[in-house]
Parts: sequence; structure tokens; C-alpha cells
Amino acid sequence: QVQLVESGGGLVQPGGSLRLSCAASGRIISRLTMAWYRQAPGKQRELVVSITSGGITNTADSVKGRFTISRDNAKNTVYLQMNSLKPEDTAVYYCNTQPSSIRWGQGTQVTVFS
Repeated sequence: QVQLVESGGGLVQPGGSLRLSCAASGRIISRLTMAWYRQAPGKQRELVVSITSGGITNTADSVKGRFTISRDNAKNTVYLQMNSLKPEDTAVYYCNTQPSSIRWGQGTQVTVFS
């Protein structure tokens, strides 16, 4: 059974940084396009950033220049480095393929507060 486990979220002040991790088990993800999504309260889940198997990234305008996705194929893990966080970045963050094809994990909560 394929499983995605997100971690690394937390509480941070505006301007702060966090690094999220997504560990995959039950399936090798090195050949898949992986992505980070987020869902804020009362809003639909949205795609934030993706990375192809070759390392090409695509980043939403709202986080461009602040968020960076990377992957470690040896660890079957995808990361999201988030810098210069803003209150509007507050959401539950999920990883999945792009387009999504794996059962969603529980996500990790990121809260940016003053």
C-alpha cells in the first residue's frame, strides 16, 4: 500500500522559515512528478509547487521566490523549503503526485501568526 507521510509543519512568525518533508513508502517515486499542495480553512486544496523526475520545478505565483521544492530519490522523499512566510501561507500542506494519484496523507499544519 502506497503511503505518504508529511512532517515539519509548525507555528512560525511572519518572515520565518520551515522545511517540510514528505516520505513515501510502498512505491518508488523517483520517476514521478511530485508536488506540494495546501488547503487553507474554507478553501479548496491548491497546487503550490511541483518537481519532475528530472528536477524541473513549477511554482505558483503566490509563493514564487519564497518556496523551493526538492527531492532525494535515494530516500524516496520530497522536501519543501519555505522562507519569508506570510499569514496567508497558513494551511495544511500535503504532498502527492501531480496530478494527484495517491491516497492523500494527513498533511502537516503550517500556521503563520503575528
